[in-house]
Amino acid sequence: MGNGYWILLIFLFLGAFIAAAAILVGKILGFPSKEGKAKFKAYECGMETFGNARVQFKVGYVVFALIFLVFDVEALFLFPIAVHWRGVVDGTLGIPVWLAFVDLGIFFGILVAGLAYSWKKGWLKWE
Repeated sequence: MGNGYWILLIFLFLGAFIAAAAILVGKILGFPSKEGKAKFKAYECGMETFGNARVQFKVGYVVFALIFLVFDVEALFLFPIAVHWRGVVDGTLGIPVWLAFVDLGIFFGILVAGLAYSWKKGWLKWE
């Protein structure tokens, strides 16, 4: 084996050792587990759970979280535009200003259409 493989093996061994040691220390120093129904009950935001997620996919935390994720990622795509906007206006990037406005219009149109659809379906109501 070459020298690089020994280093890899050492790091793999150290990683496994640290993980096993953390689990072992948690078992030794941790509180004993309490058995019962309350231990296996799902806990979400302090609210009682209802229904079965596999059978009934009603609007709940999952859909609300997915809507947040979509709008968060779309907001993330605005940062490159904000960083390079001066170059677009100056013409140093070689993109016509009207094309940048059309692109932004399409982008915001899709964003607003998604928001309107979510609002119409009632997915933004927090109950």
